[in-house]
Amino acid sequence: MATQNNNKPRVVIVGAGFGGLEATRALAGADVGITLVDKTNHHLFQPLLYQVATAGLSAPAIAAPVRHLFRTQANVTSLLGDVTAIDARARTVLLKDGGVLPYDHLIVAAGATHSYFGHDEWAAHAPGLKTLEDAFEIRRRILLAFEQAERETDAERRAAWLTFVVIGGGPTGVEMAGTLAEIARDTLPGEFRHIDPAKARVLLVEGGPRVLAAMPESLSESARRQLEKLGVEVRTGARVTGIDGSGVEVSVPAPAGGSGDSSSNYRIGTHCVVWAAGVAASPLGRHLAEATACPLDRAGRLLVEPDLGLPGHPEISVVGDLAAAKSHAPGQEPKPVPGVSPAAKQMGRHAATMVLCRIAGLPTEPFRYRDYGNLATIGRNSAVVDIASPLGPLRFTGFPAWLFWLFAHIYFLIGFRNRIVVLIDWASAYWSKQRYARVVSDIEPR
Repeated sequence: MATQNNNKPRVVIVGAGFGGLEATRALAGADVGITLVDKTNHHLFQPLLYQVATAGLSAPAIAAPVRHLFRTQANVTSLLGDVTAIDARARTVLLKDGGVLPYDHLIVAAGATHSYFGHDEWAAHAPGLKTLEDAFEIRRRILLAFEQAERETDAERRAAWLTFVVIGGGPTGVEMAGTLAEIARDTLPGEFRHIDPAKARVLLVEGGPRVLAAMPESLSESARRQLEKLGVEVRTGARVTGIDGSGVEVSVPAPAGGSGDSSSNYRIGTHCVVWAAGVAASPLGRHLAEATACPLDRAGRLLVEPDLGLPGHPEISVVGDLAAAKSHAPGQEPKPVPGVSPAAKQMGRHAATMVLCRIAGLPTEPFRYRDYGNLATIGRNSAVVDIASPLGPLRFTGFPAWLFWLFAHIYFLIGFRNRIVVLIDWASAYWSKQRYARVVSDIEPR
């Protein structure tokens, strides 16, 4: 498959997520031929994917066609294809349909997938949230749970349909749990005749000692209080040991110094579970490791060089969730780069710059991550913010943090139209407390 019919250096970028998008943009105007390949035809703004899953936004509001994004960047060819392998010796990218993409320089930004910590059988009962298809499936399960409860006459079985469990206390889990509570208490009351949606239970189960563990403890505790104010039951220090079609098994270790059984076990009856507990590198990482003899970390990420290239293969750079990268700030010990969208963007830009350095015969530079902070929304008028400033960390919660979160996400959305649509939808939802993307096409429970 030929993609560039000239003598310009051929740059292939795998993945149109945050890392791949920024790498492609950083090469605008460069005298190279770029092939951007992804197995979907759109760039997805993942931080707001949970809003699609909870019927707050429609899919087009947080997605943009890749071809449209690069319609004016003449050195880019966009291809729809599923990359299955990379031949490092022949310098080719192999596609599932048999296509072959030759490259002189390769940037791999294939992202991450769900990790069930060795229990892949849980995936059928607890979908994660990485793609639009995931969001549609979660939205279907949430809405159908209320529908099934409306028809159920047995009190115990009805209670199970009205119980929602979110596993994982990171930003996605916190945001999902808070929004589910708002749906039950603010959006659905008055629409059913045999159930009271406001009596639905929403549980957030976290194996660690606190939610939002990446944030300072004060903000973590504030997030917990805000969740509980919304009606979410927050259970920390609770390890999930089993998931099936009718519930979740949980184990809680006994307090230190206690006597008797080392842990207590209990079961939560539910038909709707959302997995937000772990991520793993794309399977492409393992194929690339085999092709280049590059070592992997325990999460399946490639151990890249300081400049994000692969050992022995400087023509290949890996960015985003697929890279076990470290930040090399002057005068400081290297620190692991977190798996967040700002890091993926910065890595994408750096990898593109290093490609230009290699083409020009210039030395490359170590990657340096600039941490601008973290933020997470809990629900209506509730959020936590921890951002860096010249005067030190700036931390605040509640309504001001919610406003900051809202405008920050609108600012970073791709495309002017999407920003306007999301702003209007959020304004409407704020005043009406309604969610108008409550559409499902498959009513049969799976």
